[in-house]
Amino acid sequence: MDRYEKNHHPTFKALRNIDLNLLTIFEAVYIHKGIVNAAKVLNLTPSAISQSIQKLRSTFPDPLFIRKGQGVTPTAYAAHLHEYISQGFESILCALDINNNYEKERIITVACSPTSGALLMPRIYSAIQKVNPKLSVRNVPVAERQLSQFQADIAIDNRHHHGPGINSHKLFDDRLVAVCRHDHPNAESIFSANDIHGINYTFLIMQEELLADTRQLINELLPNRQITFSSYNLLAIVSMLSTSDLIGFMPYKIFEMFSHHFGLKTVECERLSAIPLGTTMHFNKLSSRDAILQEVIDAIIHEFEKV
Repeated sequence: MDRYEKNHHPTFKALRNIDLNLLTIFEAVYIHKGIVNAAKVLNLTPSAISQSIQKLRSTFPDPLFIRKGQGVTPTAYAAHLHEYISQGFESILCALDINNNYEKERIITVACSPTSGALLMPRIYSAIQKVNPKLSVRNVPVAERQLSQFQADIAIDNRHHHGPGINSHKLFDDRLVAVCRHDHPNAESIFSANDIHGINYTFLIMQEELLADTRQLINELLPNRQITFSSYNLLAIVSMLSTSDLIGFMPYKIFEMFSHHFGLKTVECERLSAIPLGTTMHFNKLSSRDAILQEVIDAIIHEFEKV
């Protein structure tokens, strides 16, 4: 008898702590993208739907839905729940994570730029797998107000993410470097020429990676540069640098990742490299209520504290 109670107690406890009828309402709001539409489908009042969603919010460490226009949009956490709920109630228990069960599968959404993803995601994925191999990682593009609207669990960016509900932790500092192909004929004279206004070269800028102060510095160093190619695509930029006389700007760690395979070199400029580029991890303060997500955050911090 004791063995039976010991084996099944977690399941019964999870079922007692949540009204499974609320999940039907959750699914209706998710699919029909609005409280009013869900109320019509379920033959309930919008007020009853809103109250049910509010009850679910008190259960999970997440608002689940954010107002958007005349309807609502689900958060990343809500999308995670939906994937399990839509498959049946057996999968629902795998998604609830009420007791922070580390044997349950879960998706962690990490937002960052394509460039940062190529550099950082292998280390982040490895760190997450070490603490919890049941977790899957979804990498999405970084966007404005992404964390405040709960569209991602973690955002990693060179830019600042402000908000009363946002916590930040710097992962590492980098520096900006000018980059060109290894046999560029005139690269060494770019910053040392007495009259840089007379240099008729083209320049390639990775707009995505540059902060306002570094763009201003480049404008001061090379005020009359002509930009003849720009792209959001890191590989396109690196390929262009390796096959032309273009000169581009990128973080040094990105240069290290591609320099050997594409035959690139840096153009030294002390003033350019003097300003650091910080890469920071941002997350919602409510993450502390989610033990699994907090463990993931701690694991990433620890990973980048290594020398």
